[in-house]
Amino acid sequence: MEYECILTEVEDGVGIVTLNRPEVLNAMNRQLVREMHHAMHGFEADDSVGCIVFTGAGEKAFSAGGDIHEQRSDDKLYTLEQQAAMGSGHSAFDVGACTKPTIGMMNGLAYGGAGVLSSSLDMRVGCEGTKFRFLAAAYGRINSTWSLPNQVGWPIAKELLFSARVVEAEEAYRIGLLNHLVPRAELRAKTMWLGRMIAGSHRGAVMGVKALMLKQLGQDLAGQYAAEVDYAANVMAGARAETAFPDFIARKGRPLPPA
Repeated sequence: MEYECILTEVEDGVGIVTLNRPEVLNAMNRQLVREMHHAMHGFEADDSVGCIVFTGAGEKAFSAGGDIHEQRSDDKLYTLEQQAAMGSGHSAFDVGACTKPTIGMMNGLAYGGAGVLSSSLDMRVGCEGTKFRFLAAAYGRINSTWSLPNQVGWPIAKELLFSARVVEAEEAYRIGLLNHLVPRAELRAKTMWLGRMIAGSHRGAVMGVKALMLKQLGQDLAGQYAAEVDYAANVMAGARAETAFPDFIARKGRPLPPA
C-alpha cells in the first residue's frame, strides 16, 4: 500500500509511523487513519519490529485531532450510524489493543481525537511544545473514558475530561501522561533510546506482559495473579533459566567485569 498521509521507517527494531499532514497540523482524516492502521498492523506482523512509535510531522502538532472539514462534510452526507460504521476497526481502540508496545513521540499539541489516540498508547515522550486537550465534553461528545483513566487515574482523568482544558508539558509529566520530558532537540533520541531497549527485550515476554495487563483491567488481584501464573505456565512455557540467562551461566555466576 502506498501512503499519502503518513511516513514509515524502521530503525534498530523500532517501527516509526509519522502522521504527515503538517499543513493542517496533521489532522486525522479517514485516509490518514486507514494508512496509520495499515502500517501499524504491518509492523505487528513484522518479526524484526519489537516496538512501534507514533509521531507527527513538523514541530507544531502531533495532531490537531479529527479533520473537522471532513467531519462537516460527513454530517451532511451520512447519519451518525453510517459514520460510525465507516470508522469501524480504525479507532484509537485498535491502537490501544496493538499486541506490540507503542510509544508516542509527542512533538507538539495533541487535541481532541489526537488526545484519544495518544492516551491509547502504552507510553509517551514529550518536549516543551507538547500539550494535550481532551475536548469532547466541550462540544457535546464523549471519548477517552477507557483510555485516559488507565494513564493518569480516575480523579485526574475526570478533571481533564470534564473541563476540556489544556494540559501543558510540565503538568503532563507530573501527572504521568508523559513518561519522559526532554528538550525538543533530544526528543527523537530519548524516544528511540526507550524504543530500542524495548525492542531488545525478549519479544514474547514483552508482548505477554502487555497482553496480560490489557486482559487484567478491572480484575481483582487474585484474578490478575492467577492469569499471570497461567500465562507463565502454559503460554510462555519453556523460558527456563538455561535459555533466559545464557550470559550469566556462561560466566558461572561471576560478577561482570568493571566497565
